[in-house]
Amino acid sequence: MRFRMDSFYHLHLYICIVFCSVSQCFTNQVKADQTAQIIVNASNAVGRSIPETLFGIFFEEINHAGAGGLWAELVSNRGFEAGGPHAPSNIDPWSNIGDEVYVNISTERSSCFARNIVALRMDVLCNSSGPNICPDGGVGVYNPGFWGMNIEKGKTYKVIFYVKSSGSLNLSVSLTGSSGVPILATANIIASASDVSNWTKMEVLLEAEDTNHNSRIQLTTTLKGVIWLDQVSVMPLDTYKGHGFRTDLFEMLTELKPRFLRFPGGCFVEGEWLRNAFRWKETVGPWEERPGHFGDVWMYWTDDGLGYFEFLQLAEDLGAAPIWVINNGISHNDEVNTSSILPFVQEALDSIEFARGSSDSKWGALRASMGHLEPFDLRYVAVGNEDCNKKHYLGNYLNFYSAIKQAYPDIGIITNCDGSSQPLDHPADFYDYHVYTSASDLFSRNHKFDTASRSGPKAFVSEYAVTGNDAGQGSLLAALAEAAFLLGIERNSDIVSMASYAPLFVNSNNRRWNPDSIVFNSSHVYGTPSYWMQQFFTESSGATLLDTTLQTNSSSLVASAISWKSSMDNKNYIRIKVVNIGSNSIELKIYVRGLDPNSISGLSKTVLTSNKVMDENSFAQPRKVIPVQSPLEAADNVLDVVLSPYSFISFDFLRQSSSLKVIGSDPSRSSI
Repeated sequence: MRFRMDSFYHLHLYICIVFCSVSQCFTNQVKADQTAQIIVNASNAVGRSIPETLFGIFFEEINHAGAGGLWAELVSNRGFEAGGPHAPSNIDPWSNIGDEVYVNISTERSSCFARNIVALRMDVLCNSSGPNICPDGGVGVYNPGFWGMNIEKGKTYKVIFYVKSSGSLNLSVSLTGSSGVPILATANIIASASDVSNWTKMEVLLEAEDTNHNSRIQLTTTLKGVIWLDQVSVMPLDTYKGHGFRTDLFEMLTELKPRFLRFPGGCFVEGEWLRNAFRWKETVGPWEERPGHFGDVWMYWTDDGLGYFEFLQLAEDLGAAPIWVINNGISHNDEVNTSSILPFVQEALDSIEFARGSSDSKWGALRASMGHLEPFDLRYVAVGNEDCNKKHYLGNYLNFYSAIKQAYPDIGIITNCDGSSQPLDHPADFYDYHVYTSASDLFSRNHKFDTASRSGPKAFVSEYAVTGNDAGQGSLLAALAEAAFLLGIERNSDIVSMASYAPLFVNSNNRRWNPDSIVFNSSHVYGTPSYWMQQFFTESSGATLLDTTLQTNSSSLVASAISWKSSMDNKNYIRIKVVNIGSNSIELKIYVRGLDPNSISGLSKTVLTSNKVMDENSFAQPRKVIPVQSPLEAADNVLDVVLSPYSFISFDFLRQSSSLKVIGSDPSRSSI
């Protein structure tokens, strides 16, 4: 731990005079590696303001985080475009109901949507009467969604689809169990031949009569003829504010109180090849007209219902600052020469106009037409993702930097190049720092920014996590090492402005990356220990970092302390956080300097630990490793506590400012 001996001597002497005799402080010590003292100066006068944006979240379309996750659309491949704009197209996971004697299924380039031209053709060979009678229930197609649709009793689902028919139409639209039974909700769509001779939009509300977590939608008929279908959508009505976000997953995000949202990646921004990179202009406007694209890094199709507009809306709904990661003409395998980068630069400028432009600007008008008349509060743009060492990155970056700063001088620009160890050779407001490593290494990196330059760009730790054997599928050990790293971030928040864990979400049916913060399937969700760890830092952004000294010979401890005003009751609180990543219990004394004796109230401790350091949460045991809160009592502003092995603990109490007594304030005293 880092502290100055001369400063500590005077501070410690004062504490011993006020709270105990010198002999009492030391005669009862046990082995040095099992004891520690923390001294917190509660005076804001010697504290330091923490950036308002310090802790946030990073969303990447990985692990079906959005398609089949946060974005509540239940139909997978709703436009039959997953195989690309060709016929025949890959229509998985759509399947036919009835064999080839009764129905033939194919695709055509015959849709009414120019940007997603593939439609499904259904040749119905049977009829309701005559020699070739359709089977009971009819023939048609079904879609199981993303590993089963979650349909819940009493909830209403909006079904939208586009249809064209060679004759009159009698189509049953049903939500059913995975085998077609039971029927949970159904409606019949009946239309004359003249009404459906051209593409027609149909919309119906279905209220579920029962619950089934592994459901499907099916469209069936017993009427001979040809039916074309396209853009089949099923959305629950109870999405957050009607904005399309799955409610339970959105609520998991609100519990983190994120101050920023970085999106949409990550490698998803780059693509393995530029042809499959995220293109924001193809993800805005009416959802039916979005072509979708194949994310060739994480190897699945997304219809881009969760597009650029929806990401901006998500940030606004969370009360988080949007951080837009733009493609800078570089993928994993190909690059645009700097001499040809200007079209990409214009794309970036257009995207900022979409977010921030007035409703009478070209792209601002499109935003307004989508229902958001006022501009979004876009203040940060990251140029690329992990591209610093690419051949054309610097040249491309400088073009983006110059153009964006000229048009929007207030926007903070983030470079991919790490400036923590040596100065950057190009202008930037922030530099990006990513770290995926073992628990021991990440724990040691709580000192990473202690010696970083205090001049120049600030650090943005946009991706961090323990990975590999130490992580499992989200272990307590990983969370403890990450907590220690974040305590170092908090301590160095004069140079680190933002930090976010990665990845955020994983659909348990498509685990492309391991571990992740939030795990879900169609109907259930739980947080890993790393998710719960992040909740210890929800009050840190915008708080005051308190001058704190840790005296210990243990190498397993890291600590920090903050003061903040609660938005709930407008009262001031102090939080002291301590990580013990060692296998021994540690006797800890906490002295709070600058407060009158007996002035502490509402004291509690919150502990994140478990029986085994590799313990994880799961669907079967979603709360096996979660924080547990309990009350504490203090005597004379001294806390005597025992830190459990492998634990992360916070001590919270109400700070009664009327009894605050500032003695010997000295801003030169060092922190942990």
